[in-house]
Amino acid sequence: MDTLGPATVPLSMLVVFVSAKLMAELFERLHQPGIVGEILAGVLIGPSVLGWMQPNEVLAILSQLGAMFLLFRVGLEVKSSELLRVGGTAVVVATAGVIVPFFCGWAISLAWGEPRIEAIFTGAAMMATSVGITARVLADKGLLEQRASRVILAAAVIDDVLGLIVLALVSGMARGPIHYLDVALTAAIALGFTAFVVLLGTRTARRIVQPVQRRLVLAEAEFSIALSVLFALSLVAVYAGVAAIVGAFLAGMALSETAEQRVIDQTSGITELLTPFFLVGVGLYFDVSAFSTSSVVWLALTILVAAILSKLAACGLGAIRLGRADALRVGVGMAPRGEVGMVVAQIGLSMGVMSNTVYGVVVFMSVATTLVAPPLLNWAYRDVSGAPKREEMPRLG
Repeated sequence: MDTLGPATVPLSMLVVFVSAKLMAELFERLHQPGIVGEILAGVLIGPSVLGWMQPNEVLAILSQLGAMFLLFRVGLEVKSSELLRVGGTAVVVATAGVIVPFFCGWAISLAWGEPRIEAIFTGAAMMATSVGITARVLADKGLLEQRASRVILAAAVIDDVLGLIVLALVSGMARGPIHYLDVALTAAIALGFTAFVVLLGTRTARRIVQPVQRRLVLAEAEFSIALSVLFALSLVAVYAGVAAIVGAFLAGMALSETAEQRVIDQTSGITELLTPFFLVGVGLYFDVSAFSTSSVVWLALTILVAAILSKLAACGLGAIRLGRADALRVGVGMAPRGEVGMVVAQIGLSMGVMSNTVYGVVVFMSVATTLVAPPLLNWAYRDVSGAPKREEMPRLG
């Protein structure tokens, strides 16, 4: 699919969606998380195995939309006041979860004989957290109201901002002299945007969104406004220097206390349609050919083990004041790297400072940590009963 012909869109959607749902059904029947099957569907139909589907522009757009709607839907279940209650712990978790994996990846790569700047990019790819996978598992199990879950979501937002700062520094090192003022300005804008929405988003939604909605005669006016807020905050997030999915999550959280049940139901339908493209997209980038020598295989396995243990230990210790059980859940929930790690690797590859072999290792790490996260989360939350999903709860008032 090098060119986007008239059949590209329907064919891509057919192959990806059907294969994802078939694999999800298989894994559910085996009492395993369905999203693991959806990611493996991407590996199966991707260029490394069957070769039915190559990453293309259509799938990239659908994947990004899937991640945005998934985080928007999760945000609708989370109140900003709940995140603020765990804010201090989340800051510690996010900071530890960036520093420890970064230096682990850097040290391992240097020990393997990689050039310094390539080793630094490997460390940068290891520090990232992809909250989309964890959010999907927690939402499916009705666990978003749990204290550990709120810490994970808050820490993931902070992690994204901290990761942005480190990535800016690393990219600057690859280009030449670092412009610290630019890095500081970008960080300030990103932090300011995030703090504004967390602190004032719900209040702003009540004062602006609801009055506008009452004036409209448009069919499904509230849903149209909700989507407008979603896309607007996703765009502002990108310009602020953080990921679009962070803006999507913040948009959902801003509307969480005002959204009617019909908006939640409609959002759930779109999320169910688009999320498989996000999950399959992760698997599509797995490349078996990168592991042609035993040295590369050992490097990949070492990076994978370090990626899991560094997040588990660093984030778990950061949340230890919550107790051992919740600390374990936080550590596991912060482990998946998903598409975020691959984006860092793609930047390094495009700048000519990361080899194809190391790029393959980082993609393997990103996919593998994403695959192991759902069963680990199921194990970590095995003694916790999930709350009814919001659409199953009676509305008060």
